[in-house]
Amino acid sequence: MEFSEEQIERYARHIILPEVGGEGQAKLLQSRVLVIGAGGLGSPLLLYLAAAGTGTLGVVDDDFVDLSNLQRQVIHGTGRIGAAKVESARETLGEINPEVTLVTHQTRLTAENALELIADYDLVADGSDNFATRFLVNDACYLAKTPLVSAALLRFEGQISTFKAYLGGEEPCYRCIFREPPPPGLIPTCAEGGVLGAVAGAMGSIQAVEVIKELLGIGESLSGSLVLYDALTTTFRKIKVKPDPECPLCGENPTIRDLSSHAG
Repeated sequence: MEFSEEQIERYARHIILPEVGGEGQAKLLQSRVLVIGAGGLGSPLLLYLAAAGTGTLGVVDDDFVDLSNLQRQVIHGTGRIGAAKVESARETLGEINPEVTLVTHQTRLTAENALELIADYDLVADGSDNFATRFLVNDACYLAKTPLVSAALLRFEGQISTFKAYLGGEEPCYRCIFREPPPPGLIPTCAEGGVLGAVAGAMGSIQAVEVIKELLGIGESLSGSLVLYDALTTTFRKIKVKPDPECPLCGENPTIRDLSSHAG
């Protein structure tokens, strides 16, 4: 594609990177990414993807901006308390990069709408705050053969991985690591256990990097690895993970063939 003078100036620091260049920037401008959640992870993720020139960003969230969100959900401001998060995100991203198209889905991701929503995008980035949604997104992306970059955080810790188990081989899915959602109440939510706001910024920014790497096909994919971050000790651990032959989704004898198990 041919860049305008404004685009050349806006994306100059990308274009001079040999790994990106004009071809890579053009690919970003033509890419479509669906972000699940406009909260702690989704905020920095959306900000950096928009700034990078990711052509179309979809965002799924049915929540509204609350004062308690602002400590970490930096895409929203005090003046937007009470507004739908997807509309607040639209306003902020329009100021950052008006040539990026934001498609808002003010709804909760469900077994009924997940595959339809994902079908319009090249990649899904999950920033949801509960296990039920993470498992649903994993299963839907596997069935749709769509790459998934998934991150999570709690208190002073975060984790991130990329999942492309539909490719087979040594590519695990989320269920290969965690198998099933934990019983309700076993692991506290951020509302129950707290989270350092800046940890959301750190993990969301790393998530944006991994999304861009996948879109451009550069660097080493996180598929097959799980990265754990501990802010209190300032340490990262990268753990190799393999497919589970007994995984109910991608194993040798799968029992999950659709999203009916997520109904209700």
